[in-house]
Amino acid sequence: MAGKPRLTYLNGRGRMEPVRWLLAAAGVEFEETFLETREQYEKLIKDGVLMFQQVPLVEIDGMKMVQTRAILSYIAGKYNLYGKDLKERALIDMYVEGITDLMQMILMFPFSPPEAKEKNTDLIKERATNRYFPVFEKALKQHGQDFLVGNKFSWADVQLIEAILAVEEKIPAVLSGFPQLQAFKKRMSNMPTIKKFLQPGSPRKPPPDECYVETVLKVFKK
Repeated sequence: MAGKPRLTYLNGRGRMEPVRWLLAAAGVEFEETFLETREQYEKLIKDGVLMFQQVPLVEIDGMKMVQTRAILSYIAGKYNLYGKDLKERALIDMYVEGITDLMQMILMFPFSPPEAKEKNTDLIKERATNRYFPVFEKALKQHGQDFLVGNKFSWADVQLIEAILAVEEKIPAVLSGFPQLQAFKKRMSNMPTIKKFLQPGSPRKPPPDECYVETVLKVFKK
């Protein structure tokens, strides 16, 4: 029997959080190693573990995988969360890429200077409510199913519920004009594997704080 996947990253969300979400949604337990010093990171590079000298690193099925998109694609395919055919996979890819663009704004937010935070919050709200969430609201309404693609739980659903909750942390009423997404959030949050991941004590990481930002800068900045 293969061992649990091992995730190597900082003890925070960053680019590893979608991986944690997807594994948890698939019901897969995993182990984590947290980078706390520049020396730990440099040792991984020296040992040739990181193909492009970057984390996230996920050790799974005898592979040392890097690059978030490749890691997520592999997990989605392995656990049957990647659609039934090429067309469904392409649609999932499009949805995921769009959500990733929105999440990139969330990812960079903690590193913005204090005087820019209000402006950046407004920009996240504008993009979420005018560019990204309307796409999923329309898709769910026209589709008339519980899930975004086909009528089956997929990687796209996992990415979307993660994004909804992340945006709501900054803009609590962001879903006020999106009844389909409100219902989607409720459905996804009650799925057993996701409900477990949302409980205190799960591997889900809290919103990044100043300590996390300092650790990122300490580990990755020369």
